[in-house]
Amino acid sequence: MKTRAIILSTLALALAVGGCSSYRPTPTAFHAALNEPYRLGAGDRVRVTVFEQESLTNTYAVNSSGYIAFPLIGSVPARGSTVQELEGALAAKLRQGFLRDPDISVEVDQYRPVFVMGEVGAAGQYSYVPGLTVQKAVAMAGGFTPRAHQNTVDITRDINGKVMTGRVLTSDPLLPGDTIYIRERLF
Repeated sequence: MKTRAIILSTLALALAVGGCSSYRPTPTAFHAALNEPYRLGAGDRVRVTVFEQESLTNTYAVNSSGYIAFPLIGSVPARGSTVQELEGALAAKLRQGFLRDPDISVEVDQYRPVFVMGEVGAAGQYSYVPGLTVQKAVAMAGGFTPRAHQNTVDITRDINGKVMTGRVLTSDPLLPGDTIYIRERLF
């Protein structure tokens, strides 16, 4: 009887340790990315206003290669740039024989979507809005299923071209392009 109790407790300990083996602490750069200026990526749409040039003022999408197709100057790299950096790049190219002193304003018109997977009612892609948290994204995806682990979730985020995954609380904020994975609870 005593041997059986030892075997059962050893098995329970092995399961507990095995369940924790997939845990990875959140990288420090993960939360630091929340305080940095927003960097454009594929799937974003920007509103470019060229003052006194109505034919150039429009909404442009950042394509899968990371460029926007702009009239007169062609493809302009946008991926990884802030809106201020994109303004400067557009102005510099327009100064090369098209406009003498272009006055340009760039703002994000639509952010790239977030993706919610795992134990939610309707996994899929959802529109990002500023201030979106994990909890709000889960609500948009139909809420947690009865089997969902509801305290923490795994988020995969692209930070400066490097893809990182970390475990965060449901109250944590999201960034455009994040992938949220809701794990299944064991008990």
